[in-house]
Amino acid sequence: MPVPINGTETMVKKLSRKVSRDGAVRKPAATAEHKEVSFLESVNKMFDRAAATLDLPPGLPELIKRCLWVYQVRFPVKIRGKIMVFTGWRGVHSEHRLPTKGGIRYAPVVGQDEVEALAALMTYKCALMDVPYGGSKGGLCINPKEYNEEELEQITRRFANELARRGFISPSLNVPAPDMGTGAREMAWIADEYRRMYPSDIDAIACVTGKPPIAGGIAGRVEATGRGVQYGLREFFRNPKDVARAGLTGDLAGKRIIVQGLGNVGYHAAKFLQEEDGARIIGIIERDGALVSERGLIVEEVAAYKKQHQGVCGFPDATFVKNGSVILEEDCDILIPAATENQITIANAPRIRAKLIAEAANGPVTSEADKFFSDAGKVVIPDFYLNAGGVTVSYFEWIKNLSHIRFGRMDRRMMEVRGAHVIEAIESVAGKKVPEHLARQVKYGADEIDHIRSGLDDTMRKAYQEMRDVWHGNPKVPDIRTAAFVVAIQKIASSYQEMGI
Repeated sequence: MPVPINGTETMVKKLSRKVSRDGAVRKPAATAEHKEVSFLESVNKMFDRAAATLDLPPGLPELIKRCLWVYQVRFPVKIRGKIMVFTGWRGVHSEHRLPTKGGIRYAPVVGQDEVEALAALMTYKCALMDVPYGGSKGGLCINPKEYNEEELEQITRRFANELARRGFISPSLNVPAPDMGTGAREMAWIADEYRRMYPSDIDAIACVTGKPPIAGGIAGRVEATGRGVQYGLREFFRNPKDVARAGLTGDLAGKRIIVQGLGNVGYHAAKFLQEEDGARIIGIIERDGALVSERGLIVEEVAAYKKQHQGVCGFPDATFVKNGSVILEEDCDILIPAATENQITIANAPRIRAKLIAEAANGPVTSEADKFFSDAGKVVIPDFYLNAGGVTVSYFEWIKNLSHIRFGRMDRRMMEVRGAHVIEAIESVAGKKVPEHLARQVKYGADEIDHIRSGLDDTMRKAYQEMRDVWHGNPKVPDIRTAAFVVAIQKIASSYQEMGI
């Protein structure tokens, strides 16, 4: 039986019954006045709040906000001796920059509304991060766990063929990437299918990003979104005024963190924050429930257990809570929702006790909940900034594919030689040897992964400071999310106006 550690038994007892002081069971905060809206409507409402603070030409905000088009396709694949029909979408939100960019999601509940919302977030994300893409997104209504690898390859190749024939996959027009339910394997299949269809296209490999390194991918792409979460939080904590607004002090060391979702993004974010920044992961929420331990959970151990047992129930040295969603409401320094959209609504927002909410997933906080947090002064670092590491490194991969050369190939050895000369000069002047560990650092030549991490860190820092300047400099802007939208909208508006629209 799971053993409570250092106070988590008390934590769980508190969770067993949510009551007010008079003993009555708490009712959801949602009312007719605060009715939740769809994911797409939620994104658009956040956009409208930011656009209202800007003086834009009439009609331009509406042009920026609306999805340009959505392509829906139904295609047959013969599997297990019968024909099965699959439904997929590819949405293009904005072509103010080309190509458009956005992942392909495999999920049993994906639909057009979700694809349009995610495509919109991609437009704003790319603009905010100065990644020269428009926004796009794709989805296939499928549960990938119900099919073996050979069947998934058949389905993926047919879907890719349908999209590519209509210009929805192309290195110059529309470049997909992994998303929920897809990964490097699926991207390799798509790239190979596109190259088969267009064998004379020298840049065919750039038709999709997130590929395995051996198939034209780039070092650091798998970890990129989680790494971006880490870099974004580091930049937040470099600004004491912002940290104080969240009711926190110091840096990330020792901060108590709850993570919802131990998928690719949540796993890497939690791992890096724990191992490299000294944060304490006190809660991990998964599909089958949540683990809590005030002493801290070792992310690698939980991930290994989850993989072996298809869930976290039964993990030793922690308390398991079956209704994992209630752990979102537990006291912590930083709450990282890294699962899916609409996890924090107006119903549970008043009970969220985290001092800082860091959105690693797309749309985990609804527009009504976000307005509640803004009015209450709670700090939320928005999704289309914090999870932008994936598209940023995808951009680097796309550049690598178009240039047909890996980063570091031309200058790595030159940097080593130059560093050796510096060491020789220092030793000649000082008359003694430079310590070996320092000499290694000076002589080290940056490889591809070093270039990627440096570029991502720089991108996250610059974008945060642009948001911060608006947040602190414009009295009409109450929070970081609105500031992020303002920065993105201004850049997109400038692009359209420069084109003469």
